[in-house]
Amino acid sequence: MKRSFLLPALILLYVLLVIPLSSYMIKKPFAEKIGYLPRPEVLRVLSADQKQSTAAALVLRTLIYFGGLVEQAINKINIPPDTSGMRSMIESSVVLDPYNMDAYYFAQAAMVWDPHEVQATNELLKYGMRYRDWDWYLPSFAGFNYAYFLKDYRQAAVYYQRMAELTGTDLPMRLAGRYLYESGRTDLAIAYLSAMEKSAKNDAIRKSLTIRLQAFTAVKQIESARDEYIRSFKKRPTSMEQLLQKGLLKTRPVDPYGGAFYIDPVGQVRSTSKFAFMVKKE
Repeated sequence: MKRSFLLPALILLYVLLVIPLSSYMIKKPFAEKIGYLPRPEVLRVLSADQKQSTAAALVLRTLIYFGGLVEQAINKINIPPDTSGMRSMIESSVVLDPYNMDAYYFAQAAMVWDPHEVQATNELLKYGMRYRDWDWYLPSFAGFNYAYFLKDYRQAAVYYQRMAELTGTDLPMRLAGRYLYESGRTDLAIAYLSAMEKSAKNDAIRKSLTIRLQAFTAVKQIESARDEYIRSFKKRPTSMEQLLQKGLLKTRPVDPYGGAFYIDPVGQVRSTSKFAFMVKKE
């Protein structure tokens, strides 16, 4: 009985996943949705004893789609991403295989930035921690999200503490304290992005992280010049031109996203690009 059910299920799975993926690779249209996906409960039944393979196929499909977006963005072609489709793919993949680290890594590397899927990613990470209870990466991701994006330092400390317990050292807590209270959020972002970039396995994700790291490094350069201006002149600069005129910046830093850096009315360094190639689709 089990064998007779398995063959039709695998055929259906092939139709749902492999054929659309092959078609995508052949045609590679400029803009499209990532595709229809059955509910995770249905996929679980259809996958039978091939849940891990199906989960890996879903992540691969998402990576291919995301890679196309990154390449088009670099070529100055702005394509609104199918955010809900990517989220659905990744969430379904971890339901099928909660141990699939590639799914969590993609969500953290790509979904929390341009699409601003911070809460959804945190829920995914919490789900993963129930299974990958030895893995210190997941609490480190969650800790960063709470600290940087949500500014919930109390909750961030909970996850950094878990990370410290799993690594057997208090270094995560000491680093967290330094970045959050002494250096500021830009330093936290640079440290985080540097670590993510070094560990990235997928070329599209690594490229995306590299560009974002370059942007935040430029922001830090401007912030340092701004702080030196404040120390020297006892007031905040109101424009980039002031920093250039005083020689605190030798050249105007370049935003790799194609925007222009500026200092807002409260002294924060921002960019007209909002540090994103891709615009979230409503």
